[in-house]
Amino acid sequence: MRRDQSAAGRQSVRSPRRWVAAVFLSLFLLGSVGTMASADDYDSTMSGHPLRIIAYVLHPVGVALDYLIFRPAHWLASQEPVKSLVGHED
Repeated sequence: MRRDQSAAGRQSVRSPRRWVAAVFLSLFLLGSVGTMASADDYDSTMSGHPLRIIAYVLHPVGVALDYLIFRPAHWLASQEPVKSLVGHED
């Protein structure tokens, strides 16, 4: 390829590569389109496990602690006077 060719000439050489890349990208994205998610069937033998029963009880407690204590504490630590003291980074 000669150096004195115009930009339009160089563009026409690259154009087929871009077109092929665009086609392959389109086919890849079309093939990776998700399907509808479906939940697992309920298995009553798995719901009686002792750790699952404890998790049923403790999960709401953890969510309540998150909203009542940990999120407000994080918000407080992200405010400027406290932020520089505790080393909070954005």
